[in-house]
Amino acid sequence: MSREVVGHNRPHTGHLHPVVYLAMVGLALWLIVSVWGFAADGQTDYLLVVVSGFFIVAVALPSLLWLVWRKNQTAESVREGEAHGSFRAWAAGDFDTWQGRLKGREAAIQILLPIAVVSFGMTAFAIVLHLVEHHVV
Repeated sequence: MSREVVGHNRPHTGHLHPVVYLAMVGLALWLIVSVWGFAADGQTDYLLVVVSGFFIVAVALPSLLWLVWRKNQTAESVREGEAHGSFRAWAAGDFDTWQGRLKGREAAIQILLPIAVVSFGMTAFAIVLHLVEHHVV
């Protein structure tokens, strides 16, 4: 985590941009789809349905809470959201954390990197499993 001297005129916020939330949802759905690459028999399929259900609930609840918050936000939150309307403007500004401030793009990378690595890694494991499975005699 980098700590820089922050300019006084640089916009800052403690809220994530909606694009970051959409990316998290998309990567979670990618993970659910990639896990289904391990489907083989009835027992495995049943467990994959249960795990997929957990992930769907884990994505749906925060998404619903965010939508409710967005619908009922205060006038101050609306002004702050308008100040950081585009993702480019949000990423160029600063993101407030409890430890200090980060650039918006650094915060987005640090938030999205774990779920992206797991999603793409699970896809790679599923591809390797199918390649090995079809070449074993």
